[in-house]
Amino acid sequence: MGAKSIIRLRMSSHDAHYGGNLVDGARMLQLFGDVATELLIINDGDEGLFKAYDNVEFMAPVFAGDYIEAEGEIVSVGNTSRKMVFEARKVIAPRTDISDSAADVLAEPVVVCRASGTCVVPKKCQRKGE
Repeated sequence: MGAKSIIRLRMSSHDAHYGGNLVDGARMLQLFGDVATELLIINDGDEGLFKAYDNVEFMAPVFAGDYIEAEGEIVSVGNTSRKMVFEARKVIAPRTDISDSAADVLAEPVVVCRASGTCVVPKKCQRKGE
């Protein structure tokens, strides 16, 4: 399909939900929602609505201070539905073992979450392809 979106941001102490500064997995789904919204705007000129995830896999922990890159792509387009796939990767990790402000760019990003789902854009809201 071609339409892709990527966002990158740092997980803050406000994102940490569990002991050891562990970030709740739901935060990755929130990022995927933001990516999906951008994809729908690119594809349809409308934010649309997220209908459902059909698969979510949490693959590695995320901690406050990690930089996460979330990417999504539209893989099929129906009359009103848009099937999407998502991947979140850790690209920078803090190195608190060295100092409070040390961090490393990871040589290889670590996949922390993958998901797929369906969004819908009502026909009356679709502004592209007219």
